[in-house]
Amino acid sequence: MAEDHDLVARLKAGDAEAFDELYAAYNPRLFNFLARLSRSRDVADDLLEETWLRVVRHTHRLRSDTQLAPWLFTVARNIFVSYCRSRFLDYDAQAGMHLWPVPQPSPTPFEAAAAGQLQQRVEVAMATLPGPYREVLLLVAAEGMTPAEAAIVCGVTPEAMRQRLSRARTLLAERLEGTGSLRVTRFGEVWP
Repeated sequence: MAEDHDLVARLKAGDAEAFDELYAAYNPRLFNFLARLSRSRDVADDLLEETWLRVVRHTHRLRSDTQLAPWLFTVARNIFVSYCRSRFLDYDAQAGMHLWPVPQPSPTPFEAAAAGQLQQRVEVAMATLPGPYREVLLLVAAEGMTPAEAAIVCGVTPEAMRQRLSRARTLLAERLEGTGSLRVTRFGEVWP
């Protein structure tokens, strides 16, 4: 992306405004990603701070063709994995936290109740997924990355990522089918 190339050049030159732009564009997304992975706001805050410290330390190493979103999410993911390893945490079994986004438009009371129930079901189902499947759904469905970009973040081949995404969608659908009367055919597609 041309915007990324310009921003990378400015970051490498030490432009403080470039860092502010990067921070404004990605800080909420990185926090959301880390909070959903760790399922703890406090842990996510700490990991996010460490992410930005590493970004500051390593921007001079960026190649001019670096895609910023995959690079930033890779840094954040690696810090999360290191956090889990350093505390001997099971990546798959950590305490839950409600972080699924609430729809923006003003729904009717019925729609609000239905959306709240679906939101809770999706949160519970996502929390029960193994870590690698949870993270791929967060990257692709919640963050809007392509599977190829998510593959870069997770350090796997694009084909392996497509398979992981397919398995994650299947597992999520199975878990959602087991919790109520709605059937999910793909992440984000709900049928009565």
